[in-house]
Amino acid sequence: MTDNNAIPPFPAAIGVTHLRVYDTLAPDGLVGGSPHVHFLCTELYIVIGGYGAVQTLSAAGFREIALEPGRLVWFTPGTIHRLINHGQLELQIVMQNAGLPEAGDFVLTFPEPLLADGSAYFEAASLSPRGEVYASSERAAMRRRDLAVEGFNELRRRYDEEGQVALDRFYDLAVRLIRPKLDSWRNVWEHGPLAAAHATGTQLAALAAGHIGHLQRGDAYVLPAPAAPRRLGVCGTLGVYLPEGALQPA
Repeated sequence: MTDNNAIPPFPAAIGVTHLRVYDTLAPDGLVGGSPHVHFLCTELYIVIGGYGAVQTLSAAGFREIALEPGRLVWFTPGTIHRLINHGQLELQIVMQNAGLPEAGDFVLTFPEPLLADGSAYFEAASLSPRGEVYASSERAAMRRRDLAVEGFNELRRRYDEEGQVALDRFYDLAVRLIRPKLDSWRNVWEHGPLAAAHATGTQLAALAAGHIGHLQRGDAYVLPAPAAPRRLGVCGTLGVYLPEGALQPA
């Protein structure tokens, strides 16, 4: 086993998760996950099985994008998104800024009264004590999914009537909820993605000077497929490759 202090993170300090999208009905008759938004992380879906769609709502309007094996779909911070499962939808998810999504870089699209009340929001969101994404039970995961769907459909109706004003009101309420976490998120970013970018700069300087030390330390690493039990996430059950960076040479 290699010393963990010498083990690199995933490329560019990304996060990788395996997702099986929920296969239960939401209140509007669609099957799938909980609509939500990220504030700092671009998210990439790599469809590896099944069929479905992702609904998005942003300043660009409402879209529904089909998901099928082999398709890649990604969206930037501020894009509210909802996964729809048409049958055994399975994704490999790549997230910018490894560690931030698990640390709570998301807000669910609950109805506005819940978003406006921090205590009520966090209770209904059924987050872990540290504000992580994982729900404590299937009942809690479905309850928050149903509340998020209700709020998402309300927000879509308001967007049709009011345009960007409706989205801005949602963003304002959502940012109030996550603002207390920003200092801890900065710490994750500085020690993860920013450190990875700085490492590339150091390597460029070394190569320019004719130094090959980092090449001599090259190695290959492997993680096994995520083991049970799977975690109850926002959009489905998660197979989490954790701890990120705690790898073994191949």
